[in-house]
Amino acid sequence: MGPRDSRTDAEFRAEVRDWLETQLSGDFAALRGSGGPGREHEHLEQRAAWERRLGEAGWIGVGWPDDRYGRALSLSQQVVFHEEYARAAAPGRLGHIGEQLLVPTLLAHGTEEQKARFVPGVAAGEVMWCQGYSEPDAGSDLANVSTRAVLDGRWLITGQKIWTSLAHVADWCFVLARTEPGSQRHAGLSFLLVPMDQPGITVRPIVQLTGTSEFNEVFLDGAVAAAGDVVGEPGEGWRVAMSLLGFERGVSTLGQQIGFAREFAAITARARANGAADDPVLADRIVSAWVDLQVMRHTALRTLGADAAREAPWAASVSKLLWANWHRRLGELAMAVEGPSAAVTGGLPYELTDEQRLFLFSRADTIYGGSNEVQRNVLAERHLGLPRDRA
Repeated sequence: MGPRDSRTDAEFRAEVRDWLETQLSGDFAALRGSGGPGREHEHLEQRAAWERRLGEAGWIGVGWPDDRYGRALSLSQQVVFHEEYARAAAPGRLGHIGEQLLVPTLLAHGTEEQKARFVPGVAAGEVMWCQGYSEPDAGSDLANVSTRAVLDGRWLITGQKIWTSLAHVADWCFVLARTEPGSQRHAGLSFLLVPMDQPGITVRPIVQLTGTSEFNEVFLDGAVAAAGDVVGEPGEGWRVAMSLLGFERGVSTLGQQIGFAREFAAITARARANGAADDPVLADRIVSAWVDLQVMRHTALRTLGADAAREAPWAASVSKLLWANWHRRLGELAMAVEGPSAAVTGGLPYELTDEQRLFLFSRADTIYGGSNEVQRNVLAERHLGLPRDRA
């Protein structure tokens, strides 16, 4: 039971905890702690089977507002589910892009035909999605998207996307493309639903500092999408894309923070074991990390509350800045606690400890999902009312 659980939420917490404990045994026992950022290469086939198990039990879409497809749980119960999922060290989700991003966007902006066609596959854990936003010359500045699509009975798409998480296992991609010739910046973009298994799409892995490749380049060379597979009206993709980014900062971030707390606990345990905690400078950094973790949790709860709805456009940027920078500092703290041996790998060719992987992968936290610079521009323009960047 959580410190603020109602009786109903406490009963639900026990239900979730019992189900996870039962299921994360036998064939799925090895999945505990696997997957997630920096570890998406782990147990792909078993995690795909886990997605289907979640779908069979109705644990996908717990927060979708339309109960024809999901559970439409209360906000507090959604928090409970994501906290318990993280606390059980359940595997990183292969289907989170479809569940947390694509489906909420379809429920908000899609047609009834699109909902009926695309949502059930995600709910069953059978259809995986990836996100086609960033580009080599645009990065986090989505208004500079140059991938183009022309409607000629169907959408013909040409361009390149980059840093596309899980594109190598995805069945579909939602692609932000420029569909109005001569348009600039936010105007003339469309949100297209594109099947990945077709001749016009090539996926090339990007090898990261961790030696793994969960991000990809995606080349679209005359790739095809059906004429009706556009979410919202053609040319209004920016509005749809911004709505999706709001969903990205949703209730699942509280589960993310449970994972952060587990990483923090492992680092502090190591500091006690090897004597690093006796160093007053390191001890101060450990305390500061704990304080900031509590601040993140309370900020997330406030952002998700009904009274904070008017703040959502900029509060999401505050949340991203908080967790991305904190997690990067945690990776640095892990290396400081380990000392000089942190620079030595555990074996050949490139066997990393959990702490080394944390340090290397968290260098990207302040870039992916909207860079620090973009988030600060959002805050400056939308919250503080400063002049817009004309560059």
